[in-house]
Amino acid sequence: MNASLIVQTIASVLAASVPLIYAGIGETLTEKVGVVNLSLDGTILLSAMVGFAAAYTTGSVPVGILAAMVVGALMALVVAYGSIALKQDQVAIGFVLTLLGADIASFLGRPFVRIPGPRVPHMPIPILADIPVVGPILFQHNILVYLAYALLIGSWVWIAHTQPGLRLRAVGERPEAAFARGLSVNRLRYLYTAAGGALVGLAGATYSLSVKLGWSHGHTAGMGWIALAIVIFGGWHPARVALGAFLFGAFKSLGSILQPVYPNVPTQIFQAAPFALMIVALLLVSSNIEERLPAYVPARLRRAIGSLLRGAPPAALGQRFE
Repeated sequence: MNASLIVQTIASVLAASVPLIYAGIGETLTEKVGVVNLSLDGTILLSAMVGFAAAYTTGSVPVGILAAMVVGALMALVVAYGSIALKQDQVAIGFVLTLLGADIASFLGRPFVRIPGPRVPHMPIPILADIPVVGPILFQHNILVYLAYALLIGSWVWIAHTQPGLRLRAVGERPEAAFARGLSVNRLRYLYTAAGGALVGLAGATYSLSVKLGWSHGHTAGMGWIALAIVIFGGWHPARVALGAFLFGAFKSLGSILQPVYPNVPTQIFQAAPFALMIVALLLVSSNIEERLPAYVPARLRRAIGSLLRGAPPAALGQRFE
């Protein structure tokens, strides 16, 4: 494989990983505030359909993106309202919404199946796009890829280095203490759940308008579950979540590269391999990896690997606050 092909492959992996970055960071914000939204798979499907349908009928890509984000926010708010106001189980509500969203997308999306439609225009950044190697990889994409860069940096700064981010973490870790300090716990949970859901909706629109153009039944099936797994793999940290999204995209691209090299291997093996590797990664993260490393690994390296892979969920995740 020559250098230009490697650069092109990395650039395509980065672009294909953007929807998972949006969904993963959106779910990270939601879970950081203590709410579990398991509706991601159905939400991404429904928002992908709505985004494409709105863009197709209006002829405006921004309208399609906005419509998809509204759908994602509304789906997430159903989870929050069912938990906070109706005092129902968040996991059960999210799972039902996943099934409902997929069925609604299939039913309402019939007129838009496999028809050509608008797409997010290619938009290389002048000067930066001409930088050797780095330019083609990072700066020869569309606006949704560049927004993912900004979201990654902005969410990390917001969560770790701002007062609102401190309040966000307080609500997810110690809601009683946050309430005692004068914070409106449930209002913040509604706010961040809606914001996270809007980002999940943006992930759906990114699929149908940029990555996997158009709409078809089961268009993004399984991507919501992968996004949830990536949040756990990333230890609820935006940068690690983005890394997990990129690794999953790389695994999928590796399968398409290896298929011509090994034509006798069934295609299903390469299609399923990224999901199996994600399960292995989750097992490594959830287990005490430091104790499982060989004895000859130095203690300092052992601790570094453990701190890199270890991630703890917010202490009040999934717990209602009254």
